[in-house]
Amino acid sequence: MESPSAHAVSLPEDEELQPWGGAGGPGQHPGRPRSTECAHPGVVEKVRPKWDNPLQFLLVCISYAVGLGNVWRFPYLCQMYGGGSFLVPYIIMLIVEGMPLLYLELAVGQRMRQGSIGAWRTISPYLSGVGIASLVVSFLASVYFNVINTWALWYLFHSFQDPLPWSVCPLNSNHTGYDEECEKASSTQYFWYRKTLNISPSIQENGGVQWEPALCLTLAWLMVYLCILRGTESTGKVVYFTTSLPYFVLIIYLVRGLTLHGATNGLAYMFTPKIEQLANPKAWINAATQIFFSLGLGCGGLIAFASYNEPSNDCQKHALIVSVINSTTAIFSSIVTFSIYGFKATFNYENCLNKVILLLTNSFDLEDGFLTVSNLEEVKNYLASTYPNKYSEVFPHIRNCSLESELDTAVQGTGLAFIVYTEAIKNMEVSQLWSVLYFFMLLTLGMGSMVGTGTAILTPLTDSKIISSYLPKEAISGLVCLLNCAIGMVFTMEAGNYWFDLFNDYTATLSLLLIVLVETIAVCYVYGLKRFESDLRAMTGRTLSWYWKVMWAFVSPLLIVGLFIFYLSDYILTGTLQYQAWDATQGHVVTKDYPTYALAVIGLLVASSTMCIPLVALGTFVTRHFKIREQFSAA
Repeated sequence: MESPSAHAVSLPEDEELQPWGGAGGPGQHPGRPRSTECAHPGVVEKVRPKWDNPLQFLLVCISYAVGLGNVWRFPYLCQMYGGGSFLVPYIIMLIVEGMPLLYLELAVGQRMRQGSIGAWRTISPYLSGVGIASLVVSFLASVYFNVINTWALWYLFHSFQDPLPWSVCPLNSNHTGYDEECEKASSTQYFWYRKTLNISPSIQENGGVQWEPALCLTLAWLMVYLCILRGTESTGKVVYFTTSLPYFVLIIYLVRGLTLHGATNGLAYMFTPKIEQLANPKAWINAATQIFFSLGLGCGGLIAFASYNEPSNDCQKHALIVSVINSTTAIFSSIVTFSIYGFKATFNYENCLNKVILLLTNSFDLEDGFLTVSNLEEVKNYLASTYPNKYSEVFPHIRNCSLESELDTAVQGTGLAFIVYTEAIKNMEVSQLWSVLYFFMLLTLGMGSMVGTGTAILTPLTDSKIISSYLPKEAISGLVCLLNCAIGMVFTMEAGNYWFDLFNDYTATLSLLLIVLVETIAVCYVYGLKRFESDLRAMTGRTLSWYWKVMWAFVSPLLIVGLFIFYLSDYILTGTLQYQAWDATQGHVVTKDYPTYALAVIGLLVASSTMCIPLVALGTFVTRHFKIREQFSAA
């Protein structure tokens, strides 16, 4: 039996690398789909579309990489794993994992000039399943990810109200007091769980599709369709907006955040290193995971983007630029987040102190203004010793106010975006303006990621001669968006948020680690590292340094194996998988076990992508085996 590398396929003759930068030849406009006559009369073959210029390619990569994870996960990791000291494992993982793997995918896409399926099939027919696995992961991710844009639209529409609808609790049905659920939680939690999600008590109680979120989801998918309608022609124009606007809003928020009362408390908390966290293995694992997933590795989007490049494009330079900008943005957004987080924590802390002062003043008939923040502890001790019986009655109602505990409250994901941030925004002056800016930024970040994910799905489909011969690009884009929107209606039901969390937690983690591991092995040991180095030299004129070769061949694969083993063992050791459910009677989330059918869905999500790799390889082997037998029989 021959090894897979024995069947590696070279590029077709009209796709061979040319020193002037592409199969189209010199003198042609680099950004439009073009056609050229083949050697055979009467046959017209399309030449692959290209980006208008290298800047357009760079911006689309940045827009794809810089996403919501930079805004709502990286600050959480800084908070959890030592503040400034978390930057040490983060930067190390960027160097040994992020940059090398990003460069690898861009180089593969630019060299093979095809989407994920075609690129890996070109390296070896047995590896077609790698591209299919990437396509499946991107499809599943797009199904649930656009729901975040749905929520961003919902909050954006409500941001024009005065006062903001999440700033106060609504009255109860009798108009005699505030809604009981809202009083037990908070106004921002109530608006999120009850008004936005109208969430059910558990994943088993699905409820029906809610028309307002359904309309917002439809609008979100219509926006995605308009962005990816004509491939590089439309995507290349959109990224100028989706890349620049978030930075514009972040700069505005930074200026505003630094002027807020208590902002310095948040920044001091972020930059104060906790050196002991460097000995925590989870800090390193989470740093590697954040780098891995924030760059969009393994999804096929980077390969698809690079496939529209001129072969002479300097993809190494672009890989370094995108990696650095992505990480710098994460740190920059953390500064913005912690300045606002410090304002929120200080506001809550001072509000807590004022409530204690009011309680003691009224309970002990103290003179107004006598009790202050500076003498609170001294007066509390005096009252406890002088009036022990009365103080013991009041004591259960005295809250323990702590700025440190407020800052220690770690929140990520939708909790940070739609609860913590809205809590801070409602207390700002001109809160409507800051709310509109914030949710518009979330929407553009989400759309930038969706454009990349959509390209990762559409490129292999439009590359397929069978599909593209029957359907134009616009129809393929429309059908993909329509199918995604239809499936996404599951997330607009009352239990939709539980299904969102399930998809978010289990769709990609193990799958992408396996995909990128196979990619590195395929390039280094199937296609051949020396051969790939020769290709890169022919394309860009740049010699591959020892750093890239060592990272690709040894360090990055070993690191991925380590991450894969950690997550696999973590799932096994966890036992019964659980989720966070909203308890309206208590006004907070509670932990519940996933039901059996939800566990089956989790297994299906993981298997649907990972099993593509071995099954397609097995199918290719069987097909080739039977063809060889037929040839021998015919002979």
